[in-house]
Amino acid sequence: MTHQPAAPDPSASLPGPFGSSGSLSASGSAGPSGPSDPSSPEVRRRPEQPYVFLRRTVRMDGFAEIADRLPELVAWLAARDVPVGGAPFFRYNSLSLDGECEVEAGVPVADLPEPEGDVGVALLPAGDYAVLTHTGPPDLLPEAETALRAWAAAEGREWDMREVDGTERWGCRLELYRTDPRLHPDPADWQIDLAFRLADGV
Repeated sequence: MTHQPAAPDPSASLPGPFGSSGSLSASGSAGPSGPSDPSSPEVRRRPEQPYVFLRRTVRMDGFAEIADRLPELVAWLAARDVPVGGAPFFRYNSLSLDGECEVEAGVPVADLPEPEGDVGVALLPAGDYAVLTHTGPPDLLPEAETALRAWAAAEGREWDMREVDGTERWGCRLELYRTDPRLHPDPADWQIDLAFRLADGV
């Protein structure tokens, strides 16, 4: 990872992926559009990573139900003096553009706190991940995902994913939001890593 954003202020009303002014989805999001500047995909070895999460089953048109809870999760950590250990993210456990998806809003930590209520704790699995950095608003992420999938097909790489009845079930599929929107409020400046675990790197 090349950049770690400052931890979002839990007392602030955060824009973009941290609040209701820009709801995310795997197929697009509300918000202004701008030029997309994807990087070239590369394979990175990621170590196991502790994190805390809130999980919801949502449809793509209701993604705000999970996206808007990310500030709540950051506030939960701050209230327990647990430092944020990296970029907040969304983890897609299952993905169906026409149906329901199981999605986690997650925040990395150095040490796992005790879970409480809706807040769970887990480990992101180690492995080789195909990573592409998208620069621009989240509503252009589908273009970056298309590029990442095309790269994997051309390279003969297989995802840690299986498809069941039209639903993709992922070993680990992440969208990591590397830019603090308080410091860079223009979504055109945001950097978002797509990181999909590869089956041959498990």
